[in-house]
Amino acid sequence: MEYSKEYTVRDEHIDVQGIMDGLYYPFYMEYCRHQYIDEILGFNLESEARNGVNMVLSVYTINFLRSLKKDDIFIVTCKLFRDKSNGAKLHFRQEIILNKKLVTKAIFTGTCVSSTGGRPFIPESIKSSIGNAPVLED
Repeated sequence: MEYSKEYTVRDEHIDVQGIMDGLYYPFYMEYCRHQYIDEILGFNLESEARNGVNMVLSVYTINFLRSLKKDDIFIVTCKLFRDKSNGAKLHFRQEIILNKKLVTKAIFTGTCVSSTGGRPFIPESIKSSIGNAPVLED
């Protein structure tokens, strides 16, 4: 299932060149991904953290194809993928789209860890949601 949200480029995210600073693209993707995790997976990052379970990123790759400008209204997508090794990893393929054109694409990989330490894991509460997700191929 692909999930999407609409956002507008904020004035304070524009650099001296008149385009959105590259730093902010992952932030908009994070906003969308966190809403997906909460609304679709039922995993509320704030309440889970209070219970000692932290969902963290381990790696991401991002490709910039076009630039966003002030007041652009754009779509951010998020789609969940399982790890091909069945490891304790979640993969999120995300895109930023403006006027039906791909602007930025990325893959964010994360896992869960206990606030007290230990090995990464996928909480039982979201395993069933992940089971139907496609496998991320390299």
